[in-house]
Amino acid sequence: MKKLLFSIFISLAFFMSCTSNEETQDPQDTDAANYEVVSYQLADDGMSVLVQFASGKTSVINFNESVNGNDGTGIQNITFDPVTGQLTITLTDGTQMVFDIAEEVSAVKLMNHSMTPHLLKRHSGFEHLEIFSLLSSEDALEESPDFLYGSMADGAGLLKNDDGTFTLINNIEAHYSVARISFDETFKPIKGEIILDATATANTAQCSGTLVTPEEHGFGPIYLSGGEWGGSSTNVFATDPFRAASEKSVGRTLDAMGQWTVENAVPLGKNAYPEKTVVLIGDDSHGDAGGALAMYVSETVGDLDGGKLYALKLGDGSMIDNELAASDAPVAVSFVELEERTYDALNTECIAKGVMAFNRVEDIDYRKGDASANREVYFTATGRSQYNDTRTKYGRIYKLVLDENDPLSGTLEVILDGDNLEGKAHRLHSPDNILATENFLYIQEDPNGYDDVASKQHDAYLHQYNLKTGVLKVVLESDHRGSTGLDNGYASMDDRWGRWELTGMIDVSEQLGMDGTFLLIQQAHSWKSDDFLDKSNPANTINEGSILTVVKGLER
Repeated sequence: MKKLLFSIFISLAFFMSCTSNEETQDPQDTDAANYEVVSYQLADDGMSVLVQFASGKTSVINFNESVNGNDGTGIQNITFDPVTGQLTITLTDGTQMVFDIAEEVSAVKLMNHSMTPHLLKRHSGFEHLEIFSLLSSEDALEESPDFLYGSMADGAGLLKNDDGTFTLINNIEAHYSVARISFDETFKPIKGEIILDATATANTAQCSGTLVTPEEHGFGPIYLSGGEWGGSSTNVFATDPFRAASEKSVGRTLDAMGQWTVENAVPLGKNAYPEKTVVLIGDDSHGDAGGALAMYVSETVGDLDGGKLYALKLGDGSMIDNELAASDAPVAVSFVELEERTYDALNTECIAKGVMAFNRVEDIDYRKGDASANREVYFTATGRSQYNDTRTKYGRIYKLVLDENDPLSGTLEVILDGDNLEGKAHRLHSPDNILATENFLYIQEDPNGYDDVASKQHDAYLHQYNLKTGVLKVVLESDHRGSTGLDNGYASMDDRWGRWELTGMIDVSEQLGMDGTFLLIQQAHSWKSDDFLDKSNPANTINEGSILTVVKGLER
């Protein structure tokens, strides 16, 4: 489904047969300086190399044979000549491989397509970001004017189609449904339809979501979403992104993953455990049993029904969340097997087996890159005032490192603590969705309204956390109470701090062929209209707006 941004032809004068089938993110100008190769990274197995140009664009070249020879042969340097269009890879034994590269022009043109402006404010250091408003609840798409981009749009995943168009799978949380939105080659939304509706989900909100693809996970495509609140189906749902819309009232639940207050279900990257399927499940609850962090494991790649279910236990089970946050070192964890699958029975079993009780596990993601990176998992507990004598109130970010041979063991630590009012995360207020790239963690807030200290008195932030340096920065803030939002009736000064939410952020750089490009959603909780009601479900009275934006210029 990925875009081929360069067509690569192989010189016949190679010392071995080499091919490349990958995608180079296309530089948008012909300035020779932009084509200078500034770095490259050879895969551990020597079967591919990631090349980065001065423009910031990248290319991955795959080989039929490893370039890591037994005699220590490897890559000496890589150069590109923009005049001849040739990329030359020189090995340490002097052998050269020459690739003729033909540039293809991308049809994608980022621009505002919605009648609703984005209501986001750039913070210091991020003034360069380009932000465009793509779709909102007050828009009518040309091929489906009756489609409503409904209340609380949330988790999403983007596919690049073979014909150059795009398909976005997007949860409509408060309409208890999943939508499919079609974009043309320029990335203009043109059609929307519901592919999983409130009948299929038993009126259960679909919150975060994960698009599973063969390229990233080793199987798929399939879209996973979680039943969290409102209805009776607190399951993980699996939906074919290309299913007919006429099938929308029939859903597939993954019963082997259990019933939780499901925020998201996230399969690890295919490199983490190549012979297994490992799915982490966030339990967005706050009772005696947690928020647990659950794990589904199958010994078969792509099997979502026949595996076993586990949940995280911290040490011997006696340590609490606040003690973990105060720990100076990572703490050993294990995942204990669970026999039950229904909601109440699972809660009872978790308590009996000493499963860690977090305060609302919201979202989960893993670091992108090699196998080791894919076993480096990050998740959030958004916090809550209840149980804050033992668990977080304002929210925490956790780092889980899984054992390379066994996903059922590892270490856990708190890397960002919103309860530490003297720490670097003192402004962190109810972290919700997260996105991990190779080098950064992007944290979106859904503030719970605990503005009892000055550092929490802000609207929803998008944070950037550098995974290498530990530096935390605020990138964006919801600006619905700025002049544009107020003058056009989108918000009111009476809104409490953090009334609007930032959510659903996904990296679409590869699909669009534009490095540092992301989708980000605003849940406009105080922008209400009866036009935003789900007309197919008269019992649902939630009428809040949503805004889909694209942000270009962020580091990955």
